Amino acid sequence: MAITTAASRLGTIAYSETKPTELRPNWTPEDAKVVINTVYRHVLGNDYIMQSERLVALESLLCNGQITVRDFVRGVVKSELYKTKFLYPNFHTRVIELNFKHLLGRAPYNEAEVVEHLDRYQNEGFDADVDSYIDSDEYETNFGDATAPYYRGFDNKVGDRTVGFTRMFRLYRGYANSDRAQAEGNSSRLAAELGQNTVSAIVGPSGGNEGWAYRPARGAMATRAFGRSSTGSGDRLYRIEVASANLPRYPQVRRVNREYIVSYEQLNSTLQRINKMGGKVASVTIAQ
Repeated sequence: MAITTAASRLGTIAYSETKPTELRPNWTPEDAKVVINTVYRHVLGNDYIMQSERLVALESLLCNGQITVRDFVRGVVKSELYKTKFLYPNFHTRVIELNFKHLLGRAPYNEAEVVEHLDRYQNEGFDADVDSYIDSDEYETNFGDATAPYYRGFDNKVGDRTVGFTRMFRLYRGYANSDRAQAEGNSSRLAAELGQNTVSAIVGPSGGNEGWAYRPARGAMATRAFGRSSTGSGDRLYRIEVASANLPRYPQVRRVNREYIVSYEQLNSTLQRINKMGGKVASVTIAQ
């Protein structure tokens, strides 16, 4: 059941209408493969994973029934693969936000939760902090040993806090979005709101503002597209938000994000050039 009549615009319908993935008794190897892919997709923040990056040994242990789904999740998050994608490039507060999202399926409820995990991370290390999520009563109640984590923040149940619903949209940017390809880069999404104990505005996925709050990309609005002015163009224009694009000069300067305004005719060639520059497209929306 959709969480709201506007679920499709919020980008949550793909999750609100999907049942949790679990290994039930008498499961088959095919069932295990489905769980493995589900864990990769959720725990790795919908980031693309190459065949060479797959944790083959860990997968084999699950397929042979030597470990549980909970153990598989634990192994993925403690792996060098996860650390390279999320731990090393991000600030501590951002890492904690992602841990809440990837392991508990929700956003932090208050600043005290973030401080608790920050203290544990600094005093006991990353692996110990990961264990605190996976061994918690909350994880046991919602996922147990056999269910892959999923997004819980979109469907409040008894005992859940309403503020978690709105804050989840600051971490979740749409079904097709990756946690490593967002215009806000590696900065914390919730630090200011948690510190002020304020409620987040619901921002539509991929920068859309169809009746919801709008959060523009940081930096000045672009008025040119690769040297050609888009101002005064008679046809429909599109805004492309790009994360982590290298500017074409030496020495290379990595930008957190950038915007381009292009016509429909320029859209395909612009996306190709962004790809050659190593940029990650965070969103494509109508600008005019």
